[in-house]
Amino acid sequence: MAVSASAVKELREKTGAGMLDCKKALDEANGDITKATELLREKGLAAAANKAGRAATEGVVEAYIHAGGRIGVLVEINCETDFVGKTDQFKEFARDIAMHIAASSPRYVSREEVPQAEVEKEKEILKAQALNEGKPEKIVEKMVEGRIGKYYEEFCLLEQPFIKDPDKTISQLLNEKISTIGENISIRRFVRYELGEGLEKKVDNFVEEVMAQVKQ
Repeated sequence: MAVSASAVKELREKTGAGMLDCKKALDEANGDITKATELLREKGLAAAANKAGRAATEGVVEAYIHAGGRIGVLVEINCETDFVGKTDQFKEFARDIAMHIAASSPRYVSREEVPQAEVEKEKEILKAQALNEGKPEKIVEKMVEGRIGKYYEEFCLLEQPFIKDPDKTISQLLNEKISTIGENISIRRFVRYELGEGLEKKVDNFVEEVMAQVKQ
């Protein structure tokens, strides 16, 4: 059955889990909010959400430089205590996120950061595409909403498939770490530089190069 936006909103407000996680739980539970809540708890996502309101001001600024110095990433990841910020588990997580950013080139941390003007412009483009495909105008709006979700998945870090395990999103990976470490963790901001970006140059497949280095 199709899951309504209001049901996703209700589950998100009830559990504090991410929007994408709520939708998946509702899909799995056939729209039953009680069952979806249980599924989120079983996966540790609701428990992670309970920590979301706690202050996270410690952590690390992790740097990742791709072989040869062609791509550079700085990412700030916060946790609640300096002790956790110095653990190998937290540092490994930060390293994975920096490497993922290098490979997947997100523009924003979350969909909430995407400027509304950019979203509206993208919706106009998607609407024009759907109409040009000959789709009935009465279903175009629903198609646009579905396709804008793909846009968020492509450019928002938390919604991207994790490069080391594409079956989970960065948001799911983050919630897993919150549950296992026991502190609120947040990916606050990042910057990604690519050598010669904006200049005319030979096109290389940096994603393949980064992934090759991951597997070493």
